[in-house]
Amino acid sequence: MRFALFYEIPVPRPWDAGSERLAYENTIEQAIAGERYGWDAFWTVEHHFLEEFSHCSNPEVLYGAIAARTSRIRLGYGVRLMPKPYNHPVRTAESVAVLDLISGGRVDFATGRSATRAELEGFGIDPSETREMWREAIGFAVGAWTSDEYAHEGKHWRMPPRRVLPKPLQKPHPPMWGATSSDEGHREVGGLGLGLCSFAVGVPPDEVKRKIDIYRGAVGACTAPIGAAVHDNAATFTMALCDTDAGRAVETARESFEWYPKTGARQIATVAEWMAEQQRDLGNYGYAADLKKTDEQGLLDMLTMDYLLDAGACVVGTPADCVESCRRYEEAGVDLLLCLVNPYKIPHESVMRTIELMGTEVIPHFR
Repeated sequence: MRFALFYEIPVPRPWDAGSERLAYENTIEQAIAGERYGWDAFWTVEHHFLEEFSHCSNPEVLYGAIAARTSRIRLGYGVRLMPKPYNHPVRTAESVAVLDLISGGRVDFATGRSATRAELEGFGIDPSETREMWREAIGFAVGAWTSDEYAHEGKHWRMPPRRVLPKPLQKPHPPMWGATSSDEGHREVGGLGLGLCSFAVGVPPDEVKRKIDIYRGAVGACTAPIGAAVHDNAATFTMALCDTDAGRAVETARESFEWYPKTGARQIATVAEWMAEQQRDLGNYGYAADLKKTDEQGLLDMLTMDYLLDAGACVVGTPADCVESCRRYEEAGVDLLLCLVNPYKIPHESVMRTIELMGTEVIPHFR
């Protein structure tokens, strides 16, 4: 099992003039430390308008800064938002290719369609069209990478014959992944021959295994991948904090590990509220209604640190504790464990300690 640092880049209130700059400086320092201590990859999200939760709206600029300061660690789009007008497929193909070239072929390219009202409504996107736009945009980008000259005639984008330049270093293109939370989404990602990014924080490894098994069944049957070949790796993400003192690890993690899954779930639930206001069917955002109902029943407030520990739904404690927790993810079939090392307001020193201890005393157990 491989290990990636995973970032939302939160900026908790109260803010001052230097808050966002410090968040980015710390993230870059942590990424460089990740390479030094043997982590395999660095991934971030693309989010818009999600104050405090994620200030990572233009991650490819960050990837370039990290690529210039590292030589081995892989760089993951986690994920690139594909619906129109977030990112035009040509601009996506160009962005990924340039990063792949300057990093020496270290890019992983994961895609998604977005799942919050703030973002979808803010960009004027109809939720009922995001899945078809996501699929069309992926095919468009693949065509741009793999064809000397490429033309596209689709429902959402058109382009006459053009040479989309430059081309990525990795041939025929960087590994591609699809992000999802729902069972239906796990089947679709597998059916398209994409690697899986199973985004379900606070979920016990047994449930992660169930979802990965759905994906494995679909990707194993894929004969016509959307990319140039089937990519059958499965990734999931978890919150992680490692310390030499177990009690200190738990107390350092507590506020952030409780805040993040509740806030993330409530962000997604806003899509259900939005669609209800418009008296529209949720379609393939049905899971947003499930989260809204869960919140209304008070169940999100049960996502306490004690629950996360009892369920094994996070990685926290001493290096030995963390090895045990990570082993459960490995047994669930995870190929790449995306470790969210700062879900909200974990101090920089604690994040650096996690990166060092996991790199030197946890990750070697999985080599």
